[in-house]
Amino acid sequence: MNANASRLIFGRISAGLGTAGFAALFFVVLLVINILLNPARFSPSALGVTIGLAAPLILAAIASTPVILAGGGGIDLSVGPFMGLVNVIVVQYLFMNAGISSPLVIIPAVIVIGLASGAINGFLASVVRIQPIVATLGTYLVYVGVTLWLMPAPAGDVPDWIGAFARGGSIVPILAIFAIWLLIRRIPLYDHIMALGGDDRAAYTSGIPVTTIRILAYMITGVFAAVAGVSLSALLGSADPTVGPTYTLNAIAAVALGGISLGGGKGSLIGATLGAVDIFLLQSILTFFNVSTFILQIAFGVILVIAIVLNAAPVQSALRRAGRH
Repeated sequence: MNANASRLIFGRISAGLGTAGFAALFFVVLLVINILLNPARFSPSALGVTIGLAAPLILAAIASTPVILAGGGGIDLSVGPFMGLVNVIVVQYLFMNAGISSPLVIIPAVIVIGLASGAINGFLASVVRIQPIVATLGTYLVYVGVTLWLMPAPAGDVPDWIGAFARGGSIVPILAIFAIWLLIRRIPLYDHIMALGGDDRAAYTSGIPVTTIRILAYMITGVFAAVAGVSLSALLGSADPTVGPTYTLNAIAAVALGGISLGGGKGSLIGATLGAVDIFLLQSILTFFNVSTFILQIAFGVILVIAIVLNAAPVQSALRRAGRH
């Protein structure tokens, strides 16, 4: 096969798969490698546990998506620490201290906490007009400090129904989030979020309440991050105040890898999910070969840079031209 034919095929594949095309191709390659290296972990019987291992990162990437789609530089750095805070609140204060184990109480409490966190971030970014990356860096530091103050060291246990999310029920929180997002897509809020991401000035002149919509996007992110915190609790089986922050940058890398424009207005939850799964699969491969955690961080950084480059406008235009010719 000559070089021109290769470029033509690659361009058509990329154009056909859309913004999540690279993540989808990467997923196939990484999955095959993982199955060859560790067939037991990726067998159908172990699928529930494997999804449980990946679920917190998948949900963190999904949670990071709404504010990015809404544009305006909306990157929420507080997602990871907020997951850790929810983990501590649910395990230590609701379950261990208050003796509350019912999902009918814990789930509404988690949703309210998520809405409150999103409202705070949205207010700072949209009303006070602090740069979103600065505003959420502030809440990042606050959540880290509060979490360590509430629980300086790992401890506790989780209710049985949360523990099930690390096993056979691991897909349930992810499906719940997708169900919520499908409902959002059926109402004008979704179109308004995407319009803001495309051009917030044009959205404003067309009558869209920019400030309100952007705050709502942060609140959706808060709720999704709170669910991710519950999934993290399932994975840990306890409360750990130190784990949450590690998910922030990996989630942003997953979002970028999934073809979501960091400028807003382009992308999907499916893309974010594919990006997160890719990072999980890559981490699984590197862990299999006992690669140090420093190399893992370097790999994630390289992925983030490559993903941003591939989603840059000139590169996307070149791929579209290759797909047409």
